[in-house]
Amino acid sequence: MEEKTILVLTFIRNVVTELPATSEKLCFGTPAFYVNKCLFARLKEDEEHLVIYTEEREQWMQKDAETFTITPHYINYKYMLVNLDNVQPELLKELLITAWKLRANKTLLKQYLANL
Repeated sequence: MEEKTILVLTFIRNVVTELPATSEKLCFGTPAFYVNKCLFARLKEDEEHLVIYTEEREQWMQKDAETFTITPHYINYKYMLVNLDNVQPELLKELLITAWKLRANKTLLKQYLANL
């Protein structure tokens, strides 16, 4: 694993450890992040992209096609690819938190909002 990938994973881990009921496991041989048993983000095998859950991928891809894309595999899923070389850290943090919120149950959402 390249040094830049390790740095990005450290950043991602720091963000998601602040979110309730988040765990890290391997998915397709890469680090993946779950809320309970729901996947919300994982490192793609190329180590250059993050696969992230979203319900607004069309808007993101229209806004910045260099950073946000999909492959034919993801057409029928609510995931997009985020180019880790292009995305700004604050935006990546926002995307991770939003993905977590979309996959978390109501109890976890209340817990998270109570701690803000």
